[in-house]
Amino acid sequence: MKKKLSISLVTLCLLVFSIVSSAAAQSVTYHPSLAHKSGAMAYEHTKYLAYEIGQRIAGSANERLAESYIKGQFERMGLETEVQEFTYTRSGRTTSSSNVIAYKPGKSSKQIIVGAHYDSVSAGLGVDDNASGVGVMLEVAEVLKKINTPYSIVYIAFGAEEVGLQGSNYFARNMSPEEIANTVGMINLDSLAVGDKMYVYGSAGEDGFIRDQALKIAEKKKLNVGTNPGINPAYPYGTTGDWSDHAPFKRIGIPIGYLEATNWEIGAQDGYDQTVEHGGIWHTSNDTLEFIEREYPGRIQEHLSTFSTLLTDLLKFMDKTSTAK
Repeated sequence: MKKKLSISLVTLCLLVFSIVSSAAAQSVTYHPSLAHKSGAMAYEHTKYLAYEIGQRIAGSANERLAESYIKGQFERMGLETEVQEFTYTRSGRTTSSSNVIAYKPGKSSKQIIVGAHYDSVSAGLGVDDNASGVGVMLEVAEVLKKINTPYSIVYIAFGAEEVGLQGSNYFARNMSPEEIANTVGMINLDSLAVGDKMYVYGSAGEDGFIRDQALKIAEKKKLNVGTNPGINPAYPYGTTGDWSDHAPFKRIGIPIGYLEATNWEIGAQDGYDQTVEHGGIWHTSNDTLEFIEREYPGRIQEHLSTFSTLLTDLLKFMDKTSTAK
């Protein structure tokens, strides 16, 4: 499953990492001179998870390798990092997985949670779903590591999302009432690489402030990001369904934001069909770099750059003054 990629000379000049060996898992070394290349770090993390590690099925050895890799990246950035172990039972079988949690202090003790699941299904290599989300999260964590953000940030790489949101459910279920009250919002990153359009969603009403601020940033910076147009009445304008790691936080009353690439104007108009030409890419054998870059040249680079820029600015400038200390 680990196919050799052809890389142009131009791409080689833009590489921001070099691969080195370690006992637990290979890691990628950050190259600070190219940190301004928005999306480049996210691309390298995405490629590493999909091709050096491969399929990351929940409970598998490869999921553990991905856990180790993500933990190592957060630790290299100097972030306080821990692994939250959990088990879940499906069809009478108990399986172990984990969440990787990294903490970055900000100006306020109140916190924003940023999450992306790192497991994948057994079809394809999980490039879009969801190495892309983890890649953007790691790039943004790198960029912001020395910036005094308005809120403290809790980065979480969730395990076992593909088998019932197990990691995010476990984390949210174990939050204390004080932790919930101290959390301004949760931003979920899932399947960012290949959909026809880039979106940001949020909670309904006043709790949709994350989406609204993200849309203002996108307009100001001329980023090609919109929101669910609300064509399907089951999913009103600006919102989305409860099928990813934002859902457990929404259930306990935490406002959510959600970055995703798909197409709400085709198929059943429920966001499941990502592209006009090929429908859904997630959960299929097409979820590979070879397919995405052949069928949609330049799309993954544009998406990772756009989402990284948007999330970075959102975390740098987010203002929910009614909840700030």
